[in-house]
Amino acid sequence: MRVKRYVVDSMPDALQKIRSDLGKDAVILNTKEIRSGGFLGLFGKKRIEVIAATDSSSGAAASQAKPSPLKPIVPQQRPAAVATLDQERRSDFPDVPDVLIPVKKEPAAPPVLAKEPVPAPSAFAAVYAAAQQASTPTQSSGTTAQTAVATAAVAAKPKEELLLEEIKQMKEMMRKLTLSANAIPELPEPLQRLERRLLDQEVDVALVESLIAQVQQEAAELEEPITDEAVQSSIRRQLRELLVTGANKRISTETRVVHFVGPTGVGKTTTIAKLAAEQVLKFQRKVGFITSDTYRIAAIEQLKTYATILNVPIEVVFSPQDLAKAFHQLEGCDVIFMDTAGRNFRNEMYVSELNALLKTQGQSETILVLSLTTKYKDMRAITNNFNKFKLDKVLFTKMDETDSYGSILNLIHDFSLQLSYVTNGQSVPDDISEIDEKQIIDLLLEDRDHD
Repeated sequence: MRVKRYVVDSMPDALQKIRSDLGKDAVILNTKEIRSGGFLGLFGKKRIEVIAATDSSSGAAASQAKPSPLKPIVPQQRPAAVATLDQERRSDFPDVPDVLIPVKKEPAAPPVLAKEPVPAPSAFAAVYAAAQQASTPTQSSGTTAQTAVATAAVAAKPKEELLLEEIKQMKEMMRKLTLSANAIPELPEPLQRLERRLLDQEVDVALVESLIAQVQQEAAELEEPITDEAVQSSIRRQLRELLVTGANKRISTETRVVHFVGPTGVGKTTTIAKLAAEQVLKFQRKVGFITSDTYRIAAIEQLKTYATILNVPIEVVFSPQDLAKAFHQLEGCDVIFMDTAGRNFRNEMYVSELNALLKTQGQSETILVLSLTTKYKDMRAITNNFNKFKLDKVLFTKMDETDSYGSILNLIHDFSLQLSYVTNGQSVPDDISEIDEKQIIDLLLEDRDHD
């Protein structure tokens, strides 16, 4: 087994060097970031230290580098005459090395084997110790690493056997799963088409199975065949029940403060401007802006520009302590829109700060702004994180930038949120409207292959 240390700029560089030096069976033991170069430890370049090992070529390399010396063939029992002849040969040829003259030797003691195999974790510990020695070389590091790796090679055998057994069990499990899957009766063609369409729209697999099972149950109760018409009738009814979560999609006339929260890059600021224009131009309400997005200067300037166009006042707050003053300045407004910073939702400091900003007096709403171009896995994580702030509604942006709408259905199924608005462009104030459940259902079920 060989252990080697690499210092590279990136992991792809390390992988290329490891494959070239140690072969495709090499194993990475440890990686860590280091700094190299610079002046007095400053301004150093970030690099990656990688420790890798392999045992595929050590045996062959050792046998090629150091061929084993020839050993004399010694008979187990020799007559006394042969022993006497040996002495005479030694006296006649004093310069001949002993290795060329057969000499009686005591038989070697049999190898002592461990009664129990060395546990697999000790193999990893030995190799890791060798890797640590390789990363900080000393005068005796070479000998220590070789000893540790040799020990690891012996200890790794039980681990290999255990790994082979686990692979065997996994193969058997997959075989059984395949057999059970093949045993499931095939869905009727109308349901197969529905399943393909919903999965193509990235509706969650478990939700698709639940919807199809409901269609089958209804057909069985009515004792009717599963036709395209029956499938469409049942699935549309189910989707309406999921999506229609309430009638009050708009901002309530009794709402005093509307908080807009969401991750970076979803278009919160532009969306706020669109909704403010609706309130001012359509409902003749006096609107005020508060922005706490002081991390992006462009965001403040953008909202100030919209405030100037709509002739609405704006206040900038740098901390939760500034809120009282901002609300006092805007006390003559009918409704106040608060724009929050779109920072990393996994940042605990940001979450704590946002929680303090959302504690306002009077009736308020909190609207989560999400982009339909976001993967649903990330969308669910974002919603789950912001849900601790008592979310009321969800607003989807960038509807014009995607052909997949299953995430809307998934989110409403997984979280108790009221659908509100959807945006489909950058134009202010035009490209925003109340979400239309019938339109979403049509988009989910529309078969573009037959358009």
